[in-house]
Amino acid sequence: MQAVIAIDHGGPEVLTAVPAHPEPRPGNGRVLVEVAASGVNFIDISQRRGVFAVPTPFVPGVEAAGTVAELGPEVTGFAVGDRVAWAMDGSVTTAYGAYAQRAVVSADRLVPIPDGLDAESAASVLMHGMTAHYLTHDAYRVRPGDTVVVHAAAGGLGGVLTQYAVARGARVIATVSDPAKHDRARAAGADLVLGYDGFAERVREATDGWGADAVYDGVGAATFDGGLASLRTRGTMVLLGGASGPVRDFDTGRLLGAGSLYLTRPGIADYIRDRTELLARAHDVFERTLSGALRVHVGGRYPLALARRAHEDLESRRSTGKLLLIP
Repeated sequence: MQAVIAIDHGGPEVLTAVPAHPEPRPGNGRVLVEVAASGVNFIDISQRRGVFAVPTPFVPGVEAAGTVAELGPEVTGFAVGDRVAWAMDGSVTTAYGAYAQRAVVSADRLVPIPDGLDAESAASVLMHGMTAHYLTHDAYRVRPGDTVVVHAAAGGLGGVLTQYAVARGARVIATVSDPAKHDRARAAGADLVLGYDGFAERVREATDGWGADAVYDGVGAATFDGGLASLRTRGTMVLLGGASGPVRDFDTGRLLGAGSLYLTRPGIADYIRDRTELLARAHDVFERTLSGALRVHVGGRYPLALARRAHEDLESRRSTGKLLLIP
């Protein structure tokens, strides 16, 4: 089968398309899935860079949708031909194998794709949708009337996160890297769209000096200090990634000095550990997508052979919305 392999940790150049990679076999409790579409996510880049120590070589990709091709022993609840999707099948140091024509997944991590939703849509929305769900319902519980800052709001996750925050009654102040992306953030429901330069002062101005209730920061090093300066007393910094680099050597005393702030560094794996929780979040995401309440913009579709280009586009911020690989 065709697959993409990260031959080592490093830049996009370590991604190599292999036309005849050995097909995986499903063991106990696992399922072989014929992949229709794979989502490209920043965790893939972090694993490729070696931020998360996945042993090399490995097949990247934490999210995909497709059709059940074969059941391993002791699998119940699924049949060959079922349409399924998944996002994360273990820890951040696990190789997931979604950048391939076929992948093996734990049966308890698969979610059924409902009638009326195509596989590409499922692959484009599941990871970001469940992430936005736990971020707005659990990591920081958004309440009506809150003001929240969403960084990279024109990106795949940022756009979905903005929609979830607005649906919960928040006013969203969005940041984007390029003026050309303002319309994309506004289309997601942002009330105010800013560039990154001086955003903390603009947030203060927009809230009459009060500050934001929460900041959702997937950018990391470049925006973290400004995010803290944007928060109200006892506000919450939700650090969900580090696209610009990780936040290092943080002095927790700064939280006290800035107004008894809260800081959390969540990850989706800890919010879908239980299958009941996984299915509940996936159901909410898929139902919102089917009803039109949640809209996902697919910013690019690439064949597996161009996975390297997809990573380059995502890292360089040239893209908007969700990027997909199509085997």
